[in-house]
Amino acid sequence: MKKALFVDGCLRKEQSRTARLSRAFFSALEGYGVERVDLDELDILPLGRKEMEERNALTAAGEYGHPMFDLAKQFAMADMIIIAAPFWDMGIPAKLKTYLEHVSVSGIAFDSATCEGKCRAERMIFLTTRGLAIEDGDEQEQATPYLKALCRFFGIETFASVSAFGLDVTSPAECESRLRRAEEEASLLAKSLEEF
Repeated sequence: MKKALFVDGCLRKEQSRTARLSRAFFSALEGYGVERVDLDELDILPLGRKEMEERNALTAAGEYGHPMFDLAKQFAMADMIIIAAPFWDMGIPAKLKTYLEHVSVSGIAFDSATCEGKCRAERMIFLTTRGLAIEDGDEQEQATPYLKALCRFFGIETFASVSAFGLDVTSPAECESRLRRAEEEASLLAKSLEEF
């Protein structure tokens, strides 16, 4: 069975509107075992000078057995990556950025000598909600372009996203309608993956 890695950045848990999209997606997904990384429970900090020097020394020596590489190896070995995170400050939550910093390891996620990706995943899926009326493709929405760029960098060929936007600047009824449309889109996307 193929393995899907769910990177859960829905920090508001059950109150999270983005979590609703992820539940719709996973309720329709078949043919994958799912491994979940809960970013809220992950004890990681942004890499500072000391951590970068240690990581660089270990990768230069080819010593990838160190625990600091566990997240990167888990990420690189997944057949599909699903990231669920809300729109924060025109991009992604800091905890997700920190996680991605920890998985971006030369020799595991990519090859720094050839600039080729080494991840096994065939696709990355991004599920998100935005309170502001910022549509997909708007230059103020920097989460999707960033994740697409990482996809290419990691060698992941396909990127897809599902979003609901304008949720805080509309009526409660319209907010719910937009969320339900996005849930349906997430469900249809998951069902479409059965062909692959």
